[in-house]
Formats: sequence, C-alpha cells, structure tokens
Amino acid sequence: MSKSLTTILENRLANGHRIIVPYIMAGDHENGLDGLLDTITLLSEAGAAAIEIGIPFSDPVADGPVIEAAGLRSLAKGVTLADIIKTLKTIDSPVPLVMMTYLNPLYQYGLERVVTDLKETSVKGLIIPDLPHEHTDLLKPLLEGTDLAVIPLVSLTTGLERQKTLVASAEGFVYAVAINGVTGKTDQYREDLDKHLATLTELSPIPVLTGFGVSTQADVNRFNKVSSGVIVGSKIVKDLYEGKHDDVKQFVQEASCSVKD
Repeated sequence: MSKSLTTILENRLANGHRIIVPYIMAGDHENGLDGLLDTITLLSEAGAAAIEIGIPFSDPVADGPVIEAAGLRSLAKGVTLADIIKTLKTIDSPVPLVMMTYLNPLYQYGLERVVTDLKETSVKGLIIPDLPHEHTDLLKPLLEGTDLAVIPLVSLTTGLERQKTLVASAEGFVYAVAINGVTGKTDQYREDLDKHLATLTELSPIPVLTGFGVSTQADVNRFNKVSSGVIVGSKIVKDLYEGKHDDVKQFVQEASCSVKD
C-alpha cells in the first residue's frame, strides 16, 4: 500500500516545487497546545510540504540544545502525548503531519492504541530515532492497512549495503542526517556529505530529505541539489519562540520555491 505522504511529496516535486518540512515542538507556544493550530496554519500557508510535530520527552538523545529547551518548556506546561493526540484529533491540517517522538512515550501510551488514535488525525508519518530498523517489527504489523509510515533515518556512518536495506522498505520519505551528532546549526559539514546524499537519493525509490543543521537558504539550495528537500528544526523552533513569525514565514516561502539548477 502506497502511503499518501510519499505521494504528496512526489507530486510536489513533479509540480516544480521544493520540499521543506519545518519542525515544531508541540506545546511550545505561549498558548500551549491551544496554539498548535495557529502554527500549523502559518507554516502550511507559507508553503510547507509537511510539518514535523515534536513530542516533548525528558531524554531526547537526538535533539540539540534549542529543541531540547523547547521540549522542557512544553513539559513544564504539563503537555503529554495523550494531550497532543487529543488536540491533533481536532485539527484538519492542510498538509500531512509527521510525528517525531521516542519509543518510550509510544510504549507508555500503548503501541496499538497510538496507531488507532493517530488514524483519526492528520499524522501520516512517524520518526522514532531510537527505534533500530531491526526492531521496527514492533510497529510495522500494527501499521498494515493504515496510511501511517515509519520514516527511516540514514546517517553519515551508514554503510552502502545498509543504506540499500533501509531504503528498500522505506515509506513516507527517507530522513538523511547531515551531521554526526544532535540537531542544530553546524558550519562543519563533512567534505563527502554531498556525495553521500547524492548516492542515497539515487538509491532511494522515494524522496530523500536532508535534516540536522539546516538553517539558511544557502543550506536549502545546497541540499536541494543532492536530495529532494530539507527538514528545518532548530531555526524554526528558535524563531517561533522569539516571536519572529514573519521571518519564519519568509524562510519557508523562499525554501519551498527553491529549485534545482
């Protein structure tokens, strides 16, 4: 069964647009979860192809300082996964949502229950950084016949043969991690990064999106040349928290209109 997330992203590329997926932390808004719809509306109207919704967690091993701080602010408001799913059930998002979480919150909520409840939302994908490919069978049987995709992450240290394995069964899109480490801006990308991304994109039958450290239009333009688009987290989270909504809107608009040379 082809997942709609893949179809939507592929159609966007076919129509000459780029893919930008902004990341936001659920509950990190002056109005808490009551502000989630406003943020989704802002980003979708600006041209986001999809929106990644972060779930606050006390031990976010893949998150850099900006996103970790956002998660702590959300947790301080008492935001839980149950609250987030309840809120998402009331939101009819114009673009697909992708939930980024860790395995523990899902396990505590109940894997079967979370799949059942997410069917009633606009969530079309799951990113679970601490769930190894070999253990995706914890979720995959529950997702059969649904429109939910488990998004694989491919790092710079992932060997070629394992890349082939990961993309062969990939759904939604492939998340290419541009740096070794946590999320956040870096000026020290590896010299072989572009070659790595180009190879991965050639291998993958579905879109490959580059994330971790993407924060400027120069980054966007660079990665559009060797992958299908970008995921932008820390910059979006920081600007939203600082009230720079116009800057966020402009950034997403420009990134969504970028095309390959």
